[in-house]
Amino acid sequence: MSPKALKIALAASVALNLFAVAAGTTVVINRERVESHAAAQQSPGRTRSPMGLVGRLSPEAQPQVRQSLRAAALSARPDFEEARAKRREAIALARSPDFEPTRLTALLDQSRAAELRGRQRLEAEAVTLLSGLEPADRAVMAEILARKRGGGAREAGRNSPGEKAAPAG
Repeated sequence: MSPKALKIALAASVALNLFAVAAGTTVVINRERVESHAAAQQSPGRTRSPMGLVGRLSPEAQPQVRQSLRAAALSARPDFEEARAKRREAIALARSPDFEPTRLTALLDQSRAAELRGRQRLEAEAVTLLSGLEPADRAVMAEILARKRGGGAREAGRNSPGEKAAPAG
């Protein structure tokens, strides 16, 4: 083999080795990202959502509970949507040159009242749901009574993109 051919073969070998090292590094880094993302999906905060808790129930209770949770979220949805709409209207009024403190207070009161109606509806449905469960399943689902952000329609994934759920607690 001529010296020129050896130099070309050496350059090709180095390039191929660099490509292999880069590919191996990429695989290792992406695997770590995927594993950390999967671990985050299984974190305790994630399983505290009502639908996340369903997976911890006895298999025979899961379909009924899932259906009840969806129905409860759908029944409370109009109240939470009204609360968000009134809140957006209040924000728009506060930003406008036609600012009226009494109108702003009324909108905020209406938003809060709608949110409380939605929360009351969800809690009433929770009591009904819990009363129909066996003690072990009821102990798991008792978490739905915890007051935290992101209740109502948000838990069922009903918000539009960029829209925040009404605070649940």
